[in-house]
Amino acid sequence: MTETQNTSRRPGALIAMSGGVDSSVAAWLMQRDGFDCTGITMRLTRNEAVDTEGLHTCCSERDIEDAAEVAYAMDIPYEVLDFTADFQEKIIDKFIRVYEAGGTPNPCIDCNKYMKFDHLLRWAEAHGLDYVVTGHYARVEQDEATGRWLLKKGLDEGKDQSYVLYNLTQEQLAHVRLPLGGLHKSEVRAIAEEQGFVNARKHDSQDICFVPDGDYARFMEDFTGKHYPAGDFLDVSGKKVGTHSGAVRYTIGQRKGLGVAAGKHVYVLSKNGADNTILLGDDAELYASSLLASHVNWISGETPAQPVRCAARTRYSQTEAPCTAYPLPDGGLRVVFDQPQRAITAGQAVVLYDGDVVLGGGTIENSEA
Repeated sequence: MTETQNTSRRPGALIAMSGGVDSSVAAWLMQRDGFDCTGITMRLTRNEAVDTEGLHTCCSERDIEDAAEVAYAMDIPYEVLDFTADFQEKIIDKFIRVYEAGGTPNPCIDCNKYMKFDHLLRWAEAHGLDYVVTGHYARVEQDEATGRWLLKKGLDEGKDQSYVLYNLTQEQLAHVRLPLGGLHKSEVRAIAEEQGFVNARKHDSQDICFVPDGDYARFMEDFTGKHYPAGDFLDVSGKKVGTHSGAVRYTIGQRKGLGVAAGKHVYVLSKNGADNTILLGDDAELYASSLLASHVNWISGETPAQPVRCAARTRYSQTEAPCTAYPLPDGGLRVVFDQPQRAITAGQAVVLYDGDVVLGGGTIENSEA
């Protein structure tokens, strides 16, 4: 997508409308600021077939109805785009592969990468729209000195979503607007109330959109037709200490619900998808000083020539930890922390920060003590 040169018309904005309050207020703010807005909801799953009653999800039929009602109230065009086939291939199938291999995926990161900021940007360009707008709590700014685009944390620290946006590129950032980045959630709800939006008091979506009840293992079994069998709990010496009910049902760092009489607290240290075993150990053994990551994206568009002093998150809800990031010749990344970090998990993302600026990130492959 190229920068728009035509200044004789109002700029056009594609609003990614999930049916929630955040994207609705993002649409209103863009319209207020003089943009010609078009509302788009992505149909990603047929999760009306899942019992979502009382669950806080997104992209359901109810969410589509809410988005359409807000678009109607704002008098903007509105469409639903069906991306279910691509979503299954790029998001759901990968989610299952990573879990089966013993990792813990973050499908929201992949959805942003492949759906919101790929499909929607291309659709916007094809329809003469200049920007894609979402309700993420993060900021996009341009560095006056270098002309480069910066991705920054949202001002509302409790809602900051910059972690899931680290894959954005310079080309994409030039055509992305995040109008909620400078607001707090309470301000967003107040705007929605003032505008009389139907979803002003709607709960935020929780869990993963295609697993609204949070039962990942049951979803995977229903989706694939597989049964994930019981296997062995092992201690660090390799001795069997119990039986688990399927490795995909456990997460790194988990203590509760193991059903192992060890005489002390034990935790999930790792999972081996190949032989269906789970390694248990002490809490101290969950800590690692470094990690390796693949599929790395540097938001500046350039891989640093030297190691970078920065801070990193290894999961969504975490305070950044001081570290040194070492770019590797194969395009990967090694991150060495000043202090050991707990429960670094393969499949999750490591995201690098310089203050409130996101430098980039990658997918965690493994950690090292």
